[in-house]
Amino acid sequence: MSSTTNSPTHHTSTIGAIGAPSRRNTELALLVFAVVIPVFAYANVGLAINDTVPAGLLGYGLGLGLLAGIAHLVVRKFAPYADPLLLPLATLLNGLGLVVIWRLDQSKLLRSIHQAGSAAPRQLLYTAVAIGLFSVVLVFLKDHRVLQRYTYISMVGALVLLILPLVPGLGANVYGAKVWIRVAGFSIEPAEFAKLVLAVFFAGYLMVKRDALALASRRFMGLYLPRGRDLGPILVVWAVSILIMIFETDLGTSMLFFGMFVIMLYVATERTSWIVFGLLMAAVGAVGVASFESHIQSRVQAWLDPMREYQLSRQITHDGILHSDQLQQSLWAFGSGGTLGTGWGQGHSDLIKFAANSDFVFATFGEELGLAGIMAMLLIYGLIAERGLRTALAARDPFGKLLAAGLASGMALQVFVVAGGVMGLIPLTGMTMPFLASGGTSVIANWALIGLLIRISDTARRPAPAPATNPDAEMTQVVRPS
Repeated sequence: MSSTTNSPTHHTSTIGAIGAPSRRNTELALLVFAVVIPVFAYANVGLAINDTVPAGLLGYGLGLGLLAGIAHLVVRKFAPYADPLLLPLATLLNGLGLVVIWRLDQSKLLRSIHQAGSAAPRQLLYTAVAIGLFSVVLVFLKDHRVLQRYTYISMVGALVLLILPLVPGLGANVYGAKVWIRVAGFSIEPAEFAKLVLAVFFAGYLMVKRDALALASRRFMGLYLPRGRDLGPILVVWAVSILIMIFETDLGTSMLFFGMFVIMLYVATERTSWIVFGLLMAAVGAVGVASFESHIQSRVQAWLDPMREYQLSRQITHDGILHSDQLQQSLWAFGSGGTLGTGWGQGHSDLIKFAANSDFVFATFGEELGLAGIMAMLLIYGLIAERGLRTALAARDPFGKLLAAGLASGMALQVFVVAGGVMGLIPLTGMTMPFLASGGTSVIANWALIGLLIRISDTARRPAPAPATNPDAEMTQVVRPS
């Protein structure tokens, strides 16, 4: 005989609501490895440079472990069903970044030009602030769908952040790019926070307009062309990205924002034509601006012929352009690393000099860990992007899908732009590698990005509550003979 209390439907709903694994113990185990690996790397650097274990090893390990433990407890309490890989992957990257920054702090050459010496302790402090903001996101943002209410406020906020570096007395010109502001002695790059705010705006806008943008008027060469009146949004974003490139001479930020919008537009409409239009418009804009903007021209020239820039940097020129050997030194660092690298602390990437621990920090990994290490680092970034896109697929609401896809694609684009620049694949952009580079703005903004992805994944993976059952109804049901 069978009873309804043992029916498959009732059993499945109970397990789905009560017994669904949260995977927090898996996250904790992975976090242990994410802390231990950088600690061993720190010890290796000290042994390679001074033949002794660094005196600060214990403090570094306890500091990184404490911050990772706090982040884990916050996730366990406020986002128990979140993806278990995002936090350990970000912690591993952040920890390895701290190791390389400390390794460059030991360089006498960088100390002599005031480019290193105390960057690692500051970066650890910035990491603590970043974990604090990460915790604030998870504690106070109970539901990511609340952000949808602020779609157009986000647009205004992003524009303000992008305009701030152009304000006289507030903006700062660093290596030819006007993307920094100085407040109370601190340098802040507003564009790092603008990418998060813009992702919210793009997600909210495209969620409402996606049906209209998906409509096609005609087909040409296998592509469905959008209607003319629907080209407005992409033209506006394209124009803003061009203005950023012109007035702030910032190629990287322009590429990142426009690329992120095109990817989110494709996710919303599933129209390949938007990708084609986006690539064409990006190419036209970049070529057009490079035709008259000297800073962009110098970046392109250094990319096309880095050896010429290296030679010019060692002689007096009168063309009004600051020639730099950074790219050539970066390429030599990657070449010296070979397949397996020179080993922790045994490279010479400090010859890059300026921005060796920020814009060009990836070259240190390339030299000391080799091709194998670089592929491992890119794989970690790829896993973060993959988990973000998996979160987008699992999200139950269209706004969450678009926001997760935008955040994940934004990080992937930034990694491509930075890695491609220091490897000579594309012109240098001046952006920093997420989690690895020295600088407070970047690490704080990227930890906030991870917090948003964790919040969306928690909502997406959280099991639906089991439907309430009526015991009296079950008792009155007819029991049929088997």
